[in-house]
Parts: sequence; structure tokens; C-alpha cells
Amino acid sequence: MAKVFDVCIRGDGIVGRTLALLLARQRLRVALVGRSPAGETRQDVRAYALNAASRQLLTQLRAWPAEPRVTPVTRMQVWGDDGGQIDFTPPAAGGQAELAWLVDVPALENELAQALHFAPEVQWIEAAGQAQAALTVVCEGSRSASRQEFGVQWALKPYAQKALAARLQSDQPHGGIARQWFKSGEVLALLPMGGAGGHALALVWSVSLERAAELEKLTPEAFTAELQRAAGPEVGQLSLTSEVSSWPLALARAERWVGPGWALAGDAAHTVHPLAGQGLNLGLADVRVLAEVLQGREYWRSLGDEKLLRRYERARKADVLTMGTLTDGLQGLFAQTDARWQALRNWGMTSMARSATLKTWLTRQAMG
Repeated sequence: MAKVFDVCIRGDGIVGRTLALLLARQRLRVALVGRSPAGETRQDVRAYALNAASRQLLTQLRAWPAEPRVTPVTRMQVWGDDGGQIDFTPPAAGGQAELAWLVDVPALENELAQALHFAPEVQWIEAAGQAQAALTVVCEGSRSASRQEFGVQWALKPYAQKALAARLQSDQPHGGIARQWFKSGEVLALLPMGGAGGHALALVWSVSLERAAELEKLTPEAFTAELQRAAGPEVGQLSLTSEVSSWPLALARAERWVGPGWALAGDAAHTVHPLAGQGLNLGLADVRVLAEVLQGREYWRSLGDEKLLRRYERARKADVLTMGTLTDGLQGLFAQTDARWQALRNWGMTSMARSATLKTWLTRQAMG
């Protein structure tokens, strides 16, 4: 017989665990569907760039990792095809020394699991059928099976690209600098890891499907040499310290985010290209707003009231649409290999670098 809860969260990733902690603070009874975190040791070469809003949220939940599992980014360097370059630093008047923070995925998952040990309102269950709840929140990721169950259409725009991710070590300290190259239709990012004085780097390399197939066949030594040629001397001498993982890239949005008794959040509702590093920030903003909407509901409304849940959908859709449009436009622009497009891109980067107002605005948006 199914147990009765207030909310059932399908998906126990970072977004689902964060929502569970937020709702537990409201003394709601929460069922969290997924694997038990007991003895959790998972290998994951990904790293997430988190903005100030995400950091504040996770800190409030006592789930923010400590160094060296989190690394502050104090500067970002971006290069174009042929001489275009922009440097981003925190605005002098902002009072914040960091642009973002790079967080190790397993470390963040572990911190959230530890915080959940002190949330008796949350119970881990293995299957959604074990729970009966007024509200079901789907946080299963982009491959969610629950969307079809709720009759949600999934608008998918595949990019002819894959992202390659790995961890590397440099012979020189990264200095808290994140570096990104837009070159010949590819987007290469090397992100600082291992704490403020570290030498470790996280790789995210968006390449064509054909190029990905070639790179995935290389030996570790040959892969590192190819990466070294693409990055240049700025990052020092690199060595590969992990396996190379990959996944296909796409822009996707759910037609509806909510319905009677259910809501979508995180990658189950939307995905964007990783070139701006905003994917998890969008998902954490989703659950923060959803928790606020539920907490502010009228006393007579059910947690699954569709009109109530529409407030969450309206509050988040515009922000996600803006970021999706921005990343899609940049992906389309930098995917062009024609020399005329390269010249246009570099003109744009040079113009932006000369505009202090535009640079400051873009920096503040990225910082959250």
C-alpha cells in the first residue's frame, strides 16, 4: 500500500535533492524517488559553474562544498577565431570578487545527501508507485519518462554536436581563470578546479559529431596532444587524469511545465547548450521559485492546484526562454565556419571588449 506524502519528487539528482531540502524546511512530507545515497561513491568528470544565486541557495541549505571541491572563478578569458578576445572580471562596484564557482558534481551530490540525513520529513523510496501525494514534481532530467505519462510534448532541436568532458592537470596553477575558445565551429572550455591554488582543470569541448567520433578513438596521449594544440600555451602543459565522457547536445523545452497535481523542473523542463554554463543555475532557480510559490499559497489551495502551479511556470518560463534563445543564437553563430562569419564574430567580440557598459551588463547577468 502506497504511503501518503505531501509531495513526491521523481528524480534524486542535484535539482531533486535541493527541492526536497527546501520543502522539508516548510515541514512538508516529501518522498524522493531514486537510489539510496548510503555509501554513495560515483565517478563523474563533469563540473558545474554556479552563480551567486545558486551559491546562496545551497549555502542556506548547508549543502555548499568546501575547497578544494569548489573553486572560485575570478576572471574569464574568451577567444575568437582570429584575434578576437574578451576578458571578464567582476565589476568593481559590485562588492563580489568572484564571477562564478566551479563545483565538483559528486561532491555537491554528497553534500546534499548529507543534508538530507538531517531532514526527517524526506523519505527515499525506490519507485513512484510507493507514494501517494497531492503534488508530483518531475526532476528526472532531459530523458524523463514521466513527461509522456503527463501528456507533455517535448520540443527538441538537436545540435549536430557532442560535448566531451574530462579532467586534466596542468604544470602551472590556473589562477582562478576560466578560459574559453570559439574556433572553427567548436567551443572549448577549460575551467579551474581543485581550489583557488589548484592545477586541475575541467574540460568541456563542444565539437561536431564527426570530430567527436575521431577524438573518442584517440589514445589518452593523442587526445591530450590534440587538446593542447587547440588550447595553445596559455594553459600550460596538460595531462589527462580521467576518462573522456561525451553526450549529444540539444535545445529542448517542455510545452507545458505544470498540470493538475504535477510540475516539471530542471532538465525535465528545459535544456540549453552548455556554452554559457547556465544549465544547473536554471534548474536551481526553478526549484527555488517553486518552493516559494508553494510556501506562499492560500491556506485553502491544495499543493497540486493547477492555478497555483501556473504562478511558478509564469515566473520561470521567460527567464529560461531568454537563456535558451541566447545560447541557441551563439551556437548558431559560432557553428559557422565560413570566413565571412568568422570576421563578423571577431568584429562583434572586439566591439564588445571596447564597451565597458555592455561587458558589465553581460557579466552581471552571468553572475546571477
